[in-house]
Amino acid sequence: MAGHGADEHPHGADRLCEAGDRVYSRAVRRGRVPRRDAEPVPCLMELALLHPDPDDMEWLVPTSPQEVMTRLLRGMYDEVSASQRRVGSAVAAFEWYAGLGRQAPAVPSATEGPAIRVLDGLARIQAAMDEATRACTTEVLTVQPGGIRREAELSEGLHRATELRGRGVRMRDLYTHVARHGQGLLTYLELMGGAVEARTLDEVIERLILFDRTVAFIPANAERTMALELRHPALVEYLGTVFERLWRLAIPLTAPLPDTGIEGISHREQSIAELLAEGHQDAVIAERLGISVRTCRAHIARLSETLGAASRTQLGVRIAQAGLDGAHRPAAPVTPPRSRIPDCAMR
Repeated sequence: MAGHGADEHPHGADRLCEAGDRVYSRAVRRGRVPRRDAEPVPCLMELALLHPDPDDMEWLVPTSPQEVMTRLLRGMYDEVSASQRRVGSAVAAFEWYAGLGRQAPAVPSATEGPAIRVLDGLARIQAAMDEATRACTTEVLTVQPGGIRREAELSEGLHRATELRGRGVRMRDLYTHVARHGQGLLTYLELMGGAVEARTLDEVIERLILFDRTVAFIPANAERTMALELRHPALVEYLGTVFERLWRLAIPLTAPLPDTGIEGISHREQSIAELLAEGHQDAVIAERLGISVRTCRAHIARLSETLGAASRTQLGVRIAQAGLDGAHRPAAPVTPPRSRIPDCAMR
């Protein structure tokens, strides 16, 4: 509870600072204190706990504790009464609004649940994914960036893939070309018996899992310990369109990668050459193609040797001269033949 000037202080009369407590206690015990003793604690004057002695202005006398308590309680009572009146007004107003809602016809929701929900922690992410899997009836679309899929990651999604296959759900997965070299995918292919169709690209977008074109999951941080559950129709439709356009550009897993047309240059080295021509650093190239930085640099060294480049600057010139900068790269087939692999998507 504050007296005049209390807004300038971090406390009121009911919670004095340590220095103020000492001076006020001394004043109560002795009946008065010298004005100079109160100079370090102006809060006592501002809160009217001390006031000048009419007989000697160099001394200050305390306001009696009983008077201070009465003032505090009166102020608190006034504050509580005002709060009760505000509560009553708010309840009355929103009861009126609630009545309007009961009178209006029900409008069907465009989505089930919130349009965007943040899932914090792997346990919440897994629970939401399991729920979406149980509700899925037609298709699952996934994008899996990175390189070779670890068997632990693949095993994690096996139970979902098996459950979906049992209900006749169609599954399509997009990977980077590097994923072709993982034995885990071939093992899943045998286990799933052709339930999932997969294609690969040089690079793909960040991880995406989309169920029935109604709910999608994307990472919410770099560590992938948080995710966004998206149910807004416009967002989900947009992500579905992105997937379909990447899908048309991708190459079936069992189909060979197109030849570069340049002796001694592999498809991966051509992809690296294109990204080098765009000015990207080794770490960025490695991340986008799903390989390690060490592997990326080994390919760059081999590329330099093949093209006869003695420096990075010269390598850039040789890449352009050889037509490896992507300027004249042939487009991928629009409708390549279908192939199937197991669902390794939801991990």
